[in-house]
Amino acid sequence: MPFIRESIITTLREDGSAHIVPMGVHETAKGLMLAPFKPSTTLENLQRNETATINYTDDVRIYAGGLTNRHDWPTVATEHIKGVRLLNSLAHTEVEVYLQEDDEVRPRFYCKIVHEEMHKPFHGYNRAQSAVIELAILVSRLHMLPAEKIDAEIEYLRIGMEKTAGDREQEAWDWLMEKVAAFRNNNNEKQA
Repeated sequence: MPFIRESIITTLREDGSAHIVPMGVHETAKGLMLAPFKPSTTLENLQRNETATINYTDDVRIYAGGLTNRHDWPTVATEHIKGVRLLNSLAHTEVEVYLQEDDEVRPRFYCKIVHEEMHKPFHGYNRAQSAVIELAILVSRLHMLPAEKIDAEIEYLRIGMEKTAGDREQEAWDWLMEKVAAFRNNNNEKQA
């Protein structure tokens, strides 16, 4: 099983603006691999530019924001590729695509590391931060998972939230729970 780093990916749209999304990055023997779903803006950007920046952050609002249409996070230009990184990232990795493999669901982009830089120390995630990241993953798969599984996972994750959440974690959690509620309301309307 591959090692997957949960991170924030920044790519450039055709107009040069930043596209910011959470994504698991796979470690490979020769570098890193990104596998965005079809269709997606990240997929289009990788095909066009063949570069991306992998951002590491402890601000879990950015994970939640990527799934709840809150994308306005400050960025700065990268130094070694045409791209941007999160201004407040703890560290970032600039990558270039050296191989693309097509797939009906998730094409694979194998990347070489061009540059890595640490900006601030990482002190680890508390349980609430981990819970928000796990909830973000669930939210990205609402259309694929049964409601019972989602409910059971949320109840378990809520334990860590209630014990260790600060303001940023609570805000991120609330955004994601609003997304869950909106998804369910939309499905209920379709069934009615």
